[in-house]
Amino acid sequence: MNANTEKRIALISVHGDPAIEIGKEEAGGQNVYVREVGKALADLGWQVDMFSRRVSPEQETIVQHSPSCRTIRLTAGPVEFVPRDQGFKHLTEFVQQLLQFQRENHIIKYPVVHTNYWLSSWVGMQLKALQGSKQVHTYHSLGAVKYKSVDTIPLIATKRLAVEKQVLETADRIVATSPQEQQHMRSLVSTKGYIDVIPCGTDIQQFGSIDRETARAELGIASDAKVILYVGRFDPRKGIETLVRAVNQSQLRNSGKLKLIIGGGSTPGASDGRERDRIAGIVQELGMSELTIFPGRLGQEILPTYYAAADVCVVPSHYEPFGLVAIEAMSCGTPVVASDVGGLQFTVVTEKTGLLVPPKDADAFSVAIDRILLNSAWRDELGEAARKHIASKFSWGGVADKLSQLYTQILNTSILEPMLVGK
Repeated sequence: MNANTEKRIALISVHGDPAIEIGKEEAGGQNVYVREVGKALADLGWQVDMFSRRVSPEQETIVQHSPSCRTIRLTAGPVEFVPRDQGFKHLTEFVQQLLQFQRENHIIKYPVVHTNYWLSSWVGMQLKALQGSKQVHTYHSLGAVKYKSVDTIPLIATKRLAVEKQVLETADRIVATSPQEQQHMRSLVSTKGYIDVIPCGTDIQQFGSIDRETARAELGIASDAKVILYVGRFDPRKGIETLVRAVNQSQLRNSGKLKLIIGGGSTPGASDGRERDRIAGIVQELGMSELTIFPGRLGQEILPTYYAAADVCVVPSHYEPFGLVAIEAMSCGTPVVASDVGGLQFTVVTEKTGLLVPPKDADAFSVAIDRILLNSAWRDELGEAARKHIASKFSWGGVADKLSQLYTQILNTSILEPMLVGK
């Protein structure tokens, strides 16, 4: 293999398009992860092709992010948005399109295929079987954990759990983004397989580029306001209702200084649109409309300003494998109050960069938020520690560096080749 093909890598993210605007339906942490990892790997000398599904005729087929990094959109199934739980039936076509792209571009094979989320893991397993590519996989969310916290288990669940087990047992390496996620894989999925812990990252130049006063002036927020921020999708599992009820119980509730910002995009009539309406209904019912703002989708260019303007950022998810919002906020010097679950236990150092509280517990969230809002010197101390914590452990450059070492290691060794377990 010549040096050019040697450093070629395919990042596969079937339902999380790395080139899409973040905050669109089902676009969040995974999309950011794939794009930023791809760009940072290209900076390290890799030729990076990122594959995703095309969801509208207006979308370009190829988006060039940098000379060595591009997103390639394949047509698998209808050229429209398909919810992730309905995506499996289009994967065979996705594999065929990917192989077709390789043929047309004279790419013999991708030595390393790094798959993201369970749908992509299936695609990666096919490429491993057909072409002998080495497979690295990041789950982003584990069915075995997720299905414990939802009321209705989707029809695809059995298939998903089987695929998640198979990839853990057959991939050359699994990347867990936190020790907690690694533990879940071992206790709930399989004791077989090779797992490395490499966290997600954030752009520490972009997040942390503006101070609180400037940010507030830009957004028209009073300098003495007490600002609580939520950023993320509208989804019942994100725990926004808990946050709203917690703020309603705050000691500052009637001070005239409290401001709750609930940032995130939604599509009327879609599942996120229905959840947004439900949350807005609770806000109204509790008489909180005066102090609550729904700014809609916060694009990457304005997001750091919102984080910087906040006194505290709240991540009330019921389940969060990593929690990108928490590290973005901390990178901006804003302390975080988060659910004591999953990857948040790894990224938020309680009492040092923020506070961890039991999920779904409005009383506990209320107490934690007030502790920070009522002590501005401590808030500043937490924020400063948070910024340092992220800069030292979670930059995208550092993450890509660890992944690059991992890819090089598995390309240079076949000793780790696990036994292919039958389906």
